Amino acid sequence: MVVTPQLHQTSYTSMAKQNCRSKISSVFSDGFLFVGGSIVALIVVWALWSFMSASPTADPSFLPTSATQKSALETPRDPVDTGFNLRFDPPDPTYYDDPDMSYTMEKPMKNWDEKRKQWLKLHPSFIPGIENRILMISGSQSTPCKNPIGDHLLLRFFKNKVDYCRIHGYDIFYNNVLLQPKMWSFWAKMPAVKAAMLAHPETEWIWWVDSDAAFTDMDFKLPLDRYKNHNFVLHGWEKLIYEEQSWTSINAGVFLIRNCQWSMDLMETWSKMGPQSPEYDKWGEILHRTFKDKIFKESDDQSGLAYLLLKEKDKWGDKMYVEGEYYFEGYWVEIVGTLDNITDKYLGVEKGEERLRRRHAERVSESYAKVWDEHLKDAGYGRYSWRRPFITHFTGCQPCSGDHNQMYSGETCFDAMQKALNFADNQVLRKYGYMHKDLLDSSDVFPVPFNFPA
Repeated sequence: MVVTPQLHQTSYTSMAKQNCRSKISSVFSDGFLFVGGSIVALIVVWALWSFMSASPTADPSFLPTSATQKSALETPRDPVDTGFNLRFDPPDPTYYDDPDMSYTMEKPMKNWDEKRKQWLKLHPSFIPGIENRILMISGSQSTPCKNPIGDHLLLRFFKNKVDYCRIHGYDIFYNNVLLQPKMWSFWAKMPAVKAAMLAHPETEWIWWVDSDAAFTDMDFKLPLDRYKNHNFVLHGWEKLIYEEQSWTSINAGVFLIRNCQWSMDLMETWSKMGPQSPEYDKWGEILHRTFKDKIFKESDDQSGLAYLLLKEKDKWGDKMYVEGEYYFEGYWVEIVGTLDNITDKYLGVEKGEERLRRRHAERVSESYAKVWDEHLKDAGYGRYSWRRPFITHFTGCQPCSGDHNQMYSGETCFDAMQKALNFADNQVLRKYGYMHKDLLDSSDVFPVPFNFPA
């Protein structure tokens, strides 16, 4: 098994902190000099301690001993940045200078853990906090949508993701070009994920979220501690994978993948089932035979991933976390009808909790999420819960093309998307003093009165 990077696993280490003259004027003068000198010395010690104690690794090679690393710390930083040195990229060679390095899926990346670690050593300001650093990726086609309101819907879905990332301090990359034309449809995400890993060595997790998925709980954060021994997280049900062997046992539209060599190897294996591979048709047959409920013979990313879990569990399964305890992504049909009741439940909690009615800056929203947790202990998770669903996924609605699943009408899809997006938007607009009056009316809002909803 390939060893994953140790950067995220290393705990932070703490380090231990450490006569008279006859004339009154001289005493005061020396006293001020002494106090001033002591303060300067303490500031220097504190600065060194802060850097060293914040390092995510016990490896002494990460400390800024070289001239390059010291220069990285001394170079003036971007005034709008909160800690990263964005103005320094040393001339020391890295994987970026290798002419054989390729962003495409055809050419595998090898020794990625070592190459990434080397880059981080040259850019030490990016090391603190790396174990929780996330880059979200989503995307859509490069041409206008066939559905007349498709581009508007995609814009709203994108805004929803930007809102969530801004609230929690995550970066986001939205791709609307087909990086590798032969990897179309659901396979298009793989080149984007690999390219993002190489473009962002400072990021530990890449979070793919389909364009038709919306965040409907703006407070909830991924429980990364739960996944510390895993490299890949997706929504699904293990019973459906290993007992019923269903291709719908998982959903590949939302997944979290660690930026490491194991993940590079997984994507290399997974992508060999895709349309750019000479084995594409063969894999279509294999997947059709393996999953009895798969009615079409085309090789797709979801059944391909389910196959790796089912048939190559020893190689891949131990590092994959199949999340079924909460809506890592949830089917919109079972969610949208509950949003009105959830709204009423949350307003009821706020009426009895003064701390939640307090106006506050959006930047400190996470502190209020902790207060909510105190009142949601008995709310449950997932289906039949009155907790806000984390992600609502509109699978089958096809907002861009309009070619929705015939199980439901286009109007049903549109109303459901509008309701979920406004449900999420209310959580955002509330920080700006407004809310939607009706979840089915996207344009009409009202100013939130003081001490609302009491």
